[in-house]
Amino acid sequence: MMDLTNLFKSVPTLTADEAKRQAEEGAPGDMTLLDVREPLEYEEGHLPGAVHIPLSQLADRLGELDRSRPVVTY
Repeated sequence: MMDLTNLFKSVPTLTADEAKRQAEEGAPGDMTLLDVREPLEYEEGHLPGAVHIPLSQLADRLGELDRSRPVVTY
């Protein structure tokens, strides 16, 4: 039987204020802001520089993300 614990790792959770502070304190490009809302929601407003991949497409588009940088998903 496969040991599934090796497939998953714990990820930290940030409040909106903590994510904002990290984005402001870091250099541009230190993290990826990932907006997983649907297109109409994204068009209504989004954070500058956010990558838009709707949650319904995320599994098929994970290769578009830079895995060397932290990803803040909202």
